[in-house]
Amino acid sequence: MRRRQFITLLGGAAAAWPLVVRAQQVEQMRHIGVIFGGPASDSDIQARLAAFRQVLQQLGWTEGRNVRTESRWGAGNADNTRKYAAELAALTPDVILANGDVAAAQQLQATRTVPIVFVIVPDPVGAGLVNNLSRPGGNATGFLQFEYSLTAKWPELLKEIAPGVKRAAVLRDAATTSGIGQFAVIQYVAPSVGVEVSPIDLRDPGEIERAVTAFARSPDGGLILTAGSLSAVHRNLVTTLAARHKLPTVYSNGDFVRGGGLISYGPNLIDQYRRAAAYVDRILKGEKPADMPVQAPTKYELVVNLKIAKALGLDIPATVLARAEEVIE
Repeated sequence: MRRRQFITLLGGAAAAWPLVVRAQQVEQMRHIGVIFGGPASDSDIQARLAAFRQVLQQLGWTEGRNVRTESRWGAGNADNTRKYAAELAALTPDVILANGDVAAAQQLQATRTVPIVFVIVPDPVGAGLVNNLSRPGGNATGFLQFEYSLTAKWPELLKEIAPGVKRAAVLRDAATTSGIGQFAVIQYVAPSVGVEVSPIDLRDPGEIERAVTAFARSPDGGLILTAGSLSAVHRNLVTTLAARHKLPTVYSNGDFVRGGGLISYGPNLIDQYRRAAAYVDRILKGEKPADMPVQAPTKYELVVNLKIAKALGLDIPATVLARAEEVIE
């Protein structure tokens, strides 16, 4: 009798083993690396990261239960970003989320095997991150910040809100293909709207302040802050200088306007992080970045800050306000 009971118990336990194994597989801890070119103190970046995590949770990935996130912050320093990219690669996570062209490029240099999903990258082909947009072909894929044609809208928008502007200083990162490309498009379009443009390189804060101050000594000027990691690092300085010298300024995304800028036109960056979470989910479930196309933005937004416009003595046209997704009073 005891022998039969033992055999029955053993048989029942054996039958339960596949269920236990499956449960363990479902709850297997997966690792996600996250690297940012900007600072951890940036509230806008934190909001995007929160949106990323929210979508991951909706897809079944809960921090501390079946996924663990390891984050690194370059704070606008290329050497730091390079060091942290190497650290993340050494941890061999299941997938890495890379924010911006600099962080994505450094991460790709650090590993050609760990899957990478990048966000807010203006020119992934020009930067050498992927072979082409439809079939990336390597270990990286992700989301375009915008297509270069959007850059042409910025001098047009500057002239529309401040018709008296005849000169524009374009703040850009000359060390990246996207910084060079954005300025090239702006330079091509500007004469058609009656604006003469000149570049200011985003490097040292002191150099930026001296260059903008010198530019502001002549009348009829405005600024365009292009997209890039260094734009995010120096945005508070740029908005401060724009206010000090009363320079109408067009920004590349709404976060800058919510933080005290005048007007912006560009992609909804929160949406990019939500979509990136879906890509990370697919990779965690077995898909390969090489087969996942790089996607362009699907949501753009025009954001206007009327408080700043009033301080600059500008009357924003009704046609602009009618197109705006957000108007800050």
